[in-house]
Amino acid sequence: MAVALLFASSSLLFGTWVAAIPSIKQRFGFTDGTLGLTLLFSPLGAITGVFISTRIFSRISVGKWMLAGYLTLALIMVLQVNALNKTMLCICLYSFGVVSFLNGVAANATVNLMEKKYDKLLMSSCHAMYSLGGALSAAIVAVLVLLCIPRGLQIVIISLLVYMMTISNRKQLLSHTEIIHSGKGLRLPSASVLGISFICMVLFMAEGCVADWSGIYLKEVLHAPKVFISMGYGVFAVAMTIGRLNGDRFVAHTGNKKAVILGSLLAGVGFLMVVIAPVTLVALAGFMIVGFGCSSIVPILFRTSANIPGLSRVEGFAMVTTGGLIGFLSGPSVIGFISEKSGLSAGLSLLILMTILAAVAAWKNQFITPKSLPEVSLHFDEQLY
Repeated sequence: MAVALLFASSSLLFGTWVAAIPSIKQRFGFTDGTLGLTLLFSPLGAITGVFISTRIFSRISVGKWMLAGYLTLALIMVLQVNALNKTMLCICLYSFGVVSFLNGVAANATVNLMEKKYDKLLMSSCHAMYSLGGALSAAIVAVLVLLCIPRGLQIVIISLLVYMMTISNRKQLLSHTEIIHSGKGLRLPSASVLGISFICMVLFMAEGCVADWSGIYLKEVLHAPKVFISMGYGVFAVAMTIGRLNGDRFVAHTGNKKAVILGSLLAGVGFLMVVIAPVTLVALAGFMIVGFGCSSIVPILFRTSANIPGLSRVEGFAMVTTGGLIGFLSGPSVIGFISEKSGLSAGLSLLILMTILAAVAAWKNQFITPKSLPEVSLHFDEQLY
């Protein structure tokens, strides 16, 4: 639970940041294009994290990093939302990319090690906690808005909550004394997993775009009341949580291939509803449908990547998540550039096309089997990336 709460803490902070993006855009006078360009500092930071992760985790135990890393992330978020100028915002975004990537490596590595130690699958539950944290952040922010608490103070309140949860669990976190290391360098996805990596990229791109642009879309396109600004990501996160908690039964009934195809197409229908929505409630329903569509796909991709001939489970996992990282961090910037030229509705329409392509890629992919794979005891190497 101590590690699972880190997943929830991350999305609590991120969801509060999402709700603050429209006000930050207005405060600094960003256009959609300049906002998209500014958001690129996060993926630049994450790329830096990729290159320094092995060096860091060969020297610092995973428990020490989790304790320090998530406390640092909360502080960065406070500075990021309350940035005094554009330079400070860019530095914070870059730092957020570095620290959040390293936090993700540490938390996921710890979960994998616990799965091996206890011979029990825990990853899906932890990622459900991430989705739950995003939903809670939307609800908390909505209440704080009704209380007329400004965005800068909202993130301080959430960060204090994260500090309390993290410090109260410091003993459990520090008990993870493993040193994560590897002699292997980062590799690009091989031809055998490019299709799976592409699907993962699309799904994470969809999540990143909902996170970064849903609030702006509701505010500037549909002119939604302030209390609804954070609800686009909130209903998406609720749907993701419900879908993940029930995903195993759904996949057992439909099989892997059908689940990925249907989920991708359902996400596309959700984005279509958002783009053509005449009122706020229809758009919120669309974001919720996107969440349901995306919820079960990533676990299937991870399971599939662990069973590709010629690749270890860790290699397959790392290659697939590399595509996801690219989609999640660069997707919102791409949407910003399109929005600058053709409007935000046109930018989000790109996700309709991408989800259709993901469904086609799943249909053609030979490694995504029609039947769901049996539950097996997973054995992981020490290094994830």
